[in-house]
Amino acid sequence: MIIPVKMKNDFYNIILERGSLKKAGDFIPCQNRKALIVTDSGVPEEYSISVAQSLGNAVIFTFQQGEGSKNFDTYKAICQKLLEENFSRKDCVVAVGGGVVGDIAGFAAATFMRGIDFYNIPTTLLSQVDSSIGGKTAIDLNGIKNIIGAFYQPKCVIIDPDVLSTLPKRQISNGLAESIKMGITGDETLFEIFENSNYLERIDEIIEKSILVKRAVVQEDEKEAGLRKVLNFGHTIGHAIETSVGLGELYHGECVSLGMIFMCGNDIKERVKTVLESVNLPTEIDYNKQAVYSALTHDKKAGGNKVTLVKSNKIGAFYFEEVEIDELRSYL
Repeated sequence: MIIPVKMKNDFYNIILERGSLKKAGDFIPCQNRKALIVTDSGVPEEYSISVAQSLGNAVIFTFQQGEGSKNFDTYKAICQKLLEENFSRKDCVVAVGGGVVGDIAGFAAATFMRGIDFYNIPTTLLSQVDSSIGGKTAIDLNGIKNIIGAFYQPKCVIIDPDVLSTLPKRQISNGLAESIKMGITGDETLFEIFENSNYLERIDEIIEKSILVKRAVVQEDEKEAGLRKVLNFGHTIGHAIETSVGLGELYHGECVSLGMIFMCGNDIKERVKTVLESVNLPTEIDYNKQAVYSALTHDKKAGGNKVTLVKSNKIGAFYFEEVEIDELRSYL
């Protein structure tokens, strides 16, 4: 399946096809140019090797798995590798991994020689349904997620659901948080898949529907000037929880799950809790309220003394509410 993404000044395809990782060369033009394949130690080695063999003239760069590696040191090491291998503007960077890999590889591609082609092959469910789409690239700084980055669209995204077979169950749940988010704010039928069926048997459909929701949003608002803020549903408090407990202690999707509960109206809160718990996501946590509030005040989505919250009172719908930062204490 080919899902086209049409931005104002960019166009690229999302390839959703089982077995597509092994034939990446069919989708990534590789004649007369080099590719730097960026991956991490948590991604099965055979994935990057398979992509390298498909592309031909490729170099593999592997960094240590984890959010803690999404920093200036790793970014610098990727750029140094590009220099050492004499990469030029005609060459490309290919991410093979989850959201951390895609974020930092995309940022390196966006900035090396002022931008070279970037291709994304997401291998986690979280990155397949969310972070690989829309052109956000970034690294972390001083414990603040994604505070240094750029909007830089990939030339192609290749999604192979077969790779999910190697993921631990907790990582599957981690990714489903973003799909549930898409359902709550933009597609009631997607949400009902989780309510009425075995989600593991319909994972391809869940990925497709999640992509379609996100595509509609990013095509309308590429750089988060308005509508794209809906994708932050659950993230404002979720990111703050993630920061306050230490990056890596809780998975991103688990923090988003917790954050969504704060933003659901009473009419849907129990439905949302039931679905989240059915896919083994947390809906309650003991947390340091002051630490979370402190993290909230540093959140990059805050503008002045106000922050825009995304809320939902009805499955498949959302609304924005601008509140004073001080008011966020009441949510905690």
